[in-house]
Amino acid sequence: MSKYYSIRNFSKILGVTPQTLRNWDKSGKLRPHHTTQSGYRYYSSEQLANITNVQGIDRITIGYCRVSSYKQKDDLERQVDNMHTYLLAQGKPFRIIQDIGSGINYHNKGLVELIHLINDNLVEKLVVLYKDRLLRFGFELVEEIAKLHNCKVEIIDHTEKTEQQELVEDLVQIITVFSCKLQGKRAHKAKKLVEELLNDKDN
Repeated sequence: MSKYYSIRNFSKILGVTPQTLRNWDKSGKLRPHHTTQSGYRYYSSEQLANITNVQGIDRITIGYCRVSSYKQKDDLERQVDNMHTYLLAQGKPFRIIQDIGSGINYHNKGLVELIHLINDNLVEKLVVLYKDRLLRFGFELVEEIAKLHNCKVEIIDHTEKTEQQELVEDLVQIITVFSCKLQGKRAHKAKKLVEELLNDKDN
């Protein structure tokens, strides 16, 4: 299914001004996919794909780094440093996106931005240090979305290095979400389990 962009968004993606697109429309160089009765121009995702191929617009590499909480900010900085060193050696344009949030949160700001960039055909390759840095669950779904847009996904280290503290925090979040939907004894049991997990993490 096609995605449609306003003239403002389309010009931003291409790195040109809206007036340039208006001029291209008048000259016949690039017609919008359709124009509304109010005169607003809209362009399709197919047009974007064709233009990026014809004009050779650079698709960049994105390095994605994530930790679960602000307590792990030092670890995030190490991830970013390692990612920067790795991508710099590749000799291609790149950008690093950082997130501080649970690996089961699909609304992390950086993750949402990453998916939009992939969907707009602006990412040639996605690089993560470890598979679970992208998502704790659902990595394969993002990988499939990337494939649909000819974006490669590279995992630098395939060694399972799940930190116990982060795993506990993710489990706590899962249980907390479900406990909000429970009542009575079941809710009490869920809350008790959260407390036990938190106590084990601190010990």
